[in-house]
Amino acid sequence: MSSFPPTFADDVIDQPAQAQFEAFLDEHRRELNSCLDGLTEEQARRSLVPSRTTLLGLVKHATFVEKVWFDEAVTCRSRAEIGIPATPDESFILDDDDTIAGVQQAHREACESSRRAGCRGRRHPGPGLTRRGPLPLRWVYLHMLRELAQHGGHADILREQLLAG
Repeated sequence: MSSFPPTFADDVIDQPAQAQFEAFLDEHRRELNSCLDGLTEEQARRSLVPSRTTLLGLVKHATFVEKVWFDEAVTCRSRAEIGIPATPDESFILDDDDTIAGVQQAHREACESSRRAGCRGRRHPGPGLTRRGPLPLRWVYLHMLRELAQHGGHADILREQLLAG
């Protein structure tokens, strides 16, 4: 079973920027993954907003985002090769067999793969290629921080609504 590294942002104050990015990312990854802890399958799938956004869908989408920005952008494999949806909106769609445990595990595995891709990107710092063109690894880290912070906020609000109701 993959898990999140025990590093926290306070542990990397004097470390190089790369270690800082990774620690902050892992904090956000861990928080988003844990938004499903203690919920029933029904609660995790419950829709509280007009979009496809659910807590289970957010973690499934975060898995997609990891694969887009660290697999597609850093390793330059296509979405078809990776086996992910063509669009972000599709990544929120829940299949009947999606469960809390399965989605959390897929997310942890995607995060572990992202960490490995980041290490490869440091050793071979050529920019990754995306639909936007070449992207430096630093930009990928910053974009992922933005994505995870935004979706972590969504998850906090949805979880609060679920548990209050």
